[in-house]
Amino acid sequence: MVDLKVDVGKLHLKNPVMTASGTFGYGMEYSDFIDISRIGGIIVKGTTLRKREGNPYPRMKETASGMLNAVGLQNKGVDHFIEHIYPQLTNVDTNIIVNVSGSTIEEYVETAEKLNILEKIPAIELNISCPNVKEGGMLFGTSCTAAKEVVAKVRRAYKNVLIVKLSPNVTNISEIAQAVEEAGADAISLINTVLGMAIDAETRKPCLSTVTGGLSGPAIKPLALRMVWETARDVKIPVIGIGGIMNAADAIEFMLAGASAVQVGTANFIDPTVTIKIIEGIEDYLNRHGYTSVSDIVGALET
Repeated sequence: MVDLKVDVGKLHLKNPVMTASGTFGYGMEYSDFIDISRIGGIIVKGTTLRKREGNPYPRMKETASGMLNAVGLQNKGVDHFIEHIYPQLTNVDTNIIVNVSGSTIEEYVETAEKLNILEKIPAIELNISCPNVKEGGMLFGTSCTAAKEVVAKVRRAYKNVLIVKLSPNVTNISEIAQAVEEAGADAISLINTVLGMAIDAETRKPCLSTVTGGLSGPAIKPLALRMVWETARDVKIPVIGIGGIMNAADAIEFMLAGASAVQVGTANFIDPTVTIKIIEGIEDYLNRHGYTSVSDIVGALET
C-alpha cells in the first residue's frame, strides 16, 4: 500500500487530488456519481461578500482543446453560504475550502472574517485574479504591490490555512508568488484561467457577452506546467498545480514539476468521476515505479 497523504501547510489531505473552484459546484452536485469524501479536497465555487448575478449570457464557449468562460462569479454571497450551504457540507469527510473573491481589499477581508467561524472550513483560497475597483480595474494579482497588500490584510484577519490563487496573465508569475509568500500565504495555487476570446465569423460578433473570458482545459496545460515548475523553485511554501489536468498522467506531471497537490477543473464537466480515476491512477503509478509515498515524486523532475 502506498501513502497518498500530503500536507499543504497545516492542511492535511488524504490524497493530492482536489477540485478546482467553479467546476464542482458545492460538491453535493457530484455526490450522485462518486463518493465525494474520497477526494483530497473540494474547493467550492467563488464566494463574494454580497450576492452577484454574474455576466449576461452567453458566457461559456467550447474552443479547440479548451473552454472559455465569463460566468462572472455568480453566487448568493457569503452569508447565504454560511446559512444554507455550509450546514449541508459539515458531514462530508474531506477538506471543504472556500474560494474567496472581491472587488476591494475590504471585501476580501470581511468575507474571510465571516468564514473564520466555520469549524469545518480549514482553509480558504484567495482568488486575486479580480479587478480592484478602487484602482481603476487593475487586477490584484497582476501587481506585486497589490497582491502583497490584499494577502497581508487577509492574513491578519483569517486564522486558518490561506491559499492564494495566482493569475497567469502576468509577465513573471514567480515574482507575484514570492510577494504573496512574503505577505503570509500558506500555499499557492496556479494557474487561474488564461485570458482569451472567440469570434463567430458568420455573425461577426464575439461568442461571449463580455468579448473576452477565461480559457481552461488541455489547451493551457503546457503553460500551467511551466509556471508551476518555475514557481515551485522560487518559493518555500507548497504549490498546488492547476490547468488542463484530464487524467492521472497529467496530475503526475504537475507533481514531478513541484506541485504538492493538484486541482481538477474542466475535466469534471466531461467526466464527473474523473477525480476518482485520477486518484486511482496516481496510486497505480506509484506502485508500478516502486514508490511508497506520493510525496516522493513531488519535484522529482530530472533535468
